[in-house]
Amino acid sequence: MKVRGLFGAYVKLSQEGDFEQAFSKAQTIIVNIPGYISHQLQKCIEKPNRYILLVNWQTIEDHTVGFRQSDQYQEWKRLLHHFYEPFPEVEHYTCVYSNK
Repeated sequence: MKVRGLFGAYVKLSQEGDFEQAFSKAQTIIVNIPGYISHQLQKCIEKPNRYILLVNWQTIEDHTVGFRQSDQYQEWKRLLHHFYEPFPEVEHYTCVYSNK
């Protein structure tokens, strides 16, 4: 079952540019993980330090095991985790309805 990981994060104020630059490096990690389909990083207009990362996976295990338990995840953490305040949670969703 295809799943979407939804990751909503607040980045420390005034560090948005550094975060976006670090994410441009980090995204090269995730695209090579088995089961990865696609991703989008979106920035909130009203709250410029608020971001949502949407990652599509073939299965939830591709994310929770294949990525989160990989050596590559350690590099992902090194690049990004120090920007978050507070540390966000990740939730997984599956499509119930789509008009496409």
